Amino acid sequence: MTALPIALENIRDLTDGELIVNAIRGREDGFEELVRRYQRPITGYVFRMLGDYEFSLDVTQEVFIKVYNSLERYSSEYKFSTWLYRIAHNAAIDHMRRNSINTQSIETENADGTYQLQIESPNPSPEQDRERSEWRTEIDAVVKRLPAPYRELILLRHSQDLSYDEIAEITNLPLGTVKNRLFRAREMMREIFLERGFLGI
Repeated sequence: MTALPIALENIRDLTDGELIVNAIRGREDGFEELVRRYQRPITGYVFRMLGDYEFSLDVTQEVFIKVYNSLERYSSEYKFSTWLYRIAHNAAIDHMRRNSINTQSIETENADGTYQLQIESPNPSPEQDRERSEWRTEIDAVVKRLPAPYRELILLRHSQDLSYDEIAEITNLPLGTVKNRLFRAREMMREIFLERGFLGI
């Protein structure tokens, strides 16, 4: 029995897995919805790795082309977002190698770039906006001072809100290494904040 087509207005209610099935069956709106959901966070992730906005747009486009061409090989035992970030991670590394950017094995070292932890507040006042902007600037400055092997892990954990298991899958690091590095990274950040005069961090 042939599955009934899903109304366009309901496409946003579908899970990632359902969208993938639709895309494999030839429903273009299924893949378009996946792009809509993930294009911005993937672009942000790649940008923070490369530090160049134009390159990040090009690499993100490459990522979604690779995803589209690989959909039939996607295994539902993995979370789609984890699989997607792994492809983005590899695409960014490939770009850095092609352009002779020093990676020293990006599995343990990230490129310099702007890092920002998301601090959300519904309907902030102008004063809260200013304070939040100043706090983000401080966080950026502190994260930039972290040794390179720790920066990407902090980004994945706190900017992309990924689990330890997902980070291990994306970076191809052992789970214990991920946990240890994140713990150490937070300790280093606390020490840097104290150096900068922030008490009670």
